[in-house]
Amino acid sequence: MPYLLEFPQGSRPALFVAREKRFLIHVLLDGRPVTAHTNNSGSMLGLLRPGMEVFLSPAASPGRRLPYTLEVVRPCGDWVGVNTLMPNRLLKRAWETRALPELRAYTDFTAEAKWGDSRLDAKLTGPDGEFWIEAKNVTMVEDGVACFPDAVTERGQKHLLELMDLAKRGVRVGVFLAVQRPDGQCFGPADFIDPRFAELFWQALDRGVEFFPHVVHASPEGIALGRRLPLVSRP
Repeated sequence: MPYLLEFPQGSRPALFVAREKRFLIHVLLDGRPVTAHTNNSGSMLGLLRPGMEVFLSPAASPGRRLPYTLEVVRPCGDWVGVNTLMPNRLLKRAWETRALPELRAYTDFTAEAKWGDSRLDAKLTGPDGEFWIEAKNVTMVEDGVACFPDAVTERGQKHLLELMDLAKRGVRVGVFLAVQRPDGQCFGPADFIDPRFAELFWQALDRGVEFFPHVVHASPEGIALGRRLPLVSRP
């Protein structure tokens, strides 16, 4: 399976020790303690276990206080990507390589496109018009269902409202869901964690927002795009 994204030179394996607050983790790198950054503000339920393997990328700026960023973790055999910037990067790379059928009709890609007072992850344009897309990272699976979010997300709720507003104006809109767990067989909103997000999810689906969840295969070698998952049956 071809890797659409590869990690930069200087990326390193390590062993997870503990998480501190939301954005710090402690690891053992070559046997010595190191504090690294994680940009994942979610709970990462079931993913962070002392002694497990993790993989870190070096900071883009040599002067940054934390020299590494957490990229992928290995809680129980399979690697799982936890860098929340990865879905955006993967979405753009999938457009560049024509790996996603949903994006092939569009010739231009604008990241962080402004809509009203907000920014959405991507705006694609082409002969058929515009396609506005949000990208989400999915790392939780319950009973074979890949679920999002893993913590209450007011930001995610807001994005669904914004996409519904665009859809009402006749614009094509969607959500790309990077499902980082190979054991996910379908996708559904995590109503047991964020009931409001789940309510908005079903409203958005009824109002024309497209959801395309794809399995993502992550490892220290890189990130590959897998099959599209069906949506769970509506409750």
